[in-house]
Amino acid sequence: MKESERIEKILERLDARYGTETRTYLEHENAWQLLFATILSAQCTDARVNLVTKELYRKYDSLEKFAAADIKELEQDIFSTGFYHNKAKNIIACAQALLERHGGEVPRDIESLTALPGVGRKTANVVRGNIYGIPSIVVDTHVGRIARHLGLTENTDPVKVEYDLMEKIPEDHWILINLDLISLGRTLCPARKPRCGECFLRDLCPHGGASSSSV
Repeated sequence: MKESERIEKILERLDARYGTETRTYLEHENAWQLLFATILSAQCTDARVNLVTKELYRKYDSLEKFAAADIKELEQDIFSTGFYHNKAKNIIACAQALLERHGGEVPRDIESLTALPGVGRKTANVVRGNIYGIPSIVVDTHVGRIARHLGLTENTDPVKVEYDLMEKIPEDHWILINLDLISLGRTLCPARKPRCGECFLRDLCPHGGASSSSV
């Protein structure tokens, strides 16, 4: 089977399994809420972030309130997400930058987004894909790991993985591939014990086809 045909079959099965509607696991009502939730999600589960932001966005219901927040108080508000000192510092600085540089609007372009405090390519692409519908590939630990299992990349660096996937995956599936591989990683293909024998992609996956043991 040609590599292009294998990838096409992988995408067809992912579509059949998970659908073709875009979705986000982080609860938000606007662009800056998603931006801050994504910053909070580093080394933290989406479920925990959603619990924290439910109260956080009631207390700080505007960029102005985040920009003027006391860092120690904000640290306590987000303590359970981990790495709370850096996250609080970055969120306050990011809110200030959005107000000072962008008139309170979250920018669309990758350069402006990644120039914001605490915002890397992953966070920027979450916003670009989910808020603005701009085809973007988000590489988290699930996406990177499963992309390697599927033979879509050999790289471990997230930026290199992103570019490998952009080259191999059709643009109309860039947002979906993020969501689908995250779903797969949370169910059939967790890092510690992938359930290769149950996976609907096993015959198309070099890792699953060769072994059902974790790596």
